[in-house]
Amino acid sequence: MTRKYYSLETNEAEKKAELTIFGDITSFPWLESDVSSYGLSQRLQGLDVDQIDVHINSYGGEVAEALAIYNTLKRHSASVTTYVDGFACSAATIIFMAGDRRIMSQVGNFLVHPASTYTAGNAEHLRREADNLDAITEQSITAYMQALTKSREELIDLMSQERFLKPSEVLEWGFATEIEDQDDEDDDKATQSVREMVNTKLTNRPYIVNFTMEDEKVSEIVKATVKEMLEEQKKPEPAEHKPEQGNPHKEPTYMERLMNAFK
Repeated sequence: MTRKYYSLETNEAEKKAELTIFGDITSFPWLESDVSSYGLSQRLQGLDVDQIDVHINSYGGEVAEALAIYNTLKRHSASVTTYVDGFACSAATIIFMAGDRRIMSQVGNFLVHPASTYTAGNAEHLRREADNLDAITEQSITAYMQALTKSREELIDLMSQERFLKPSEVLEWGFATEIEDQDDEDDDKATQSVREMVNTKLTNRPYIVNFTMEDEKVSEIVKATVKEMLEEQKKPEPAEHKPEQGNPHKEPTYMERLMNAFK
């Protein structure tokens, strides 16, 4: 069964629509996972709903396409909630900003950067391309600044760094309005802190941002990272805390349960 990465489903009874963008944003949607502004905008404009939920897991794509989707969502009369379910990078972050509520996953990844392109030509052509890139980047900045709590200069500096933001930073900057499950009970907060540790380790490794990597390879890296963290957690227990010989059973730690989930 082929996995469907891009879908738009509606619930007429609840007057609600759910848009899933789990692919590249492009004007030439060759693959099932690709998303174009034309096809999407046509469907969004015809929706008679009160609520639109947008789930994003995308490495980005064409800024012009993302801006068109952003404007279509902003103009719609429905309330829009956007979610980062995995990665929101580059142009995908612009679509995320269309939400009235913008919810960042505890283990989501967020990356903004200046517009880039591939080109060739003479000096005049290259200078013109550079000017075009500046204009496109400025449009992205305008979309971000509608909600950010930082200054324009700080945003430009952040974009030039081209680094992944932690969920807490995404919230602090104002890209997100909230972090998913941040108000859960204490035991769940402990769980979320471990997830954050995994996320930090992954985003600090250069090879994890190879966006052409196959799913199987990414799974191997995640598994290896969790295993490494588990080894770090294994420290000799003080003698007084060792289980008695007559009672060898010991409950697995959270890290051990997490590792078992990847087996």
